[in-house]
Amino acid sequence: MPSPAEIVRHFPDDPDGLEWVAPPQGGPITVTAHDPAWADAYEELAARVRRALGDRVLALEHVGSTSVPGLDAKPIIDLDLTVPDSTDEAAYRAPLEAEGFTLSLRERAWHEHRVFAHAEPRAHLHVWSPDCPEVVRHRLFRDWLREHPEDRAAYAAAKHAAVDALRVRGGGSGMDYNALKEPVVHEILERVFRAHGLL
Repeated sequence: MPSPAEIVRHFPDDPDGLEWVAPPQGGPITVTAHDPAWADAYEELAARVRRALGDRVLALEHVGSTSVPGLDAKPIIDLDLTVPDSTDEAAYRAPLEAEGFTLSLRERAWHEHRVFAHAEPRAHLHVWSPDCPEVVRHRLFRDWLREHPEDRAAYAAAKHAAVDALRVRGGGSGMDYNALKEPVVHEILERVFRAHGLL
């Protein structure tokens, strides 16, 4: 289990630390009303991951906004996958690619994070090693938003404001979108961390 200090630490976006294996999908960022079908899409994707990796799946969770009923979201399913060693791509890359997941990104300086993209249903599969603090943060944030409608509404508003700002600019990347909503995310996370005695 990561320490409280590791869990509450915010890592800034580092564009120089991104190693793109495949180019990110282009097009405008959109946020839509929550779709109950996202839960079924997660189950379908999770079954593919488990079929590919078997007991190499140490943990697998539906995270991100599509995992929170009632929350507006980008229509992309986020899954957190914990494997014995995320740096050991030979142990999991080929089986995942056989199930339609394509390695698209490495972030070695950020917990040796890997991202696999899936086209239909659209998804991002995040691969981590055991005891990663980011996995804990994702679960705490998800569970808090499921239980706190006022913060769910504030986060939805931040998402729409970020999309509107990008539209005015003429577009932007996923990192730009994340940066625009980051202040609200950090405000909510501070409440989450305090409620769990981490601050």
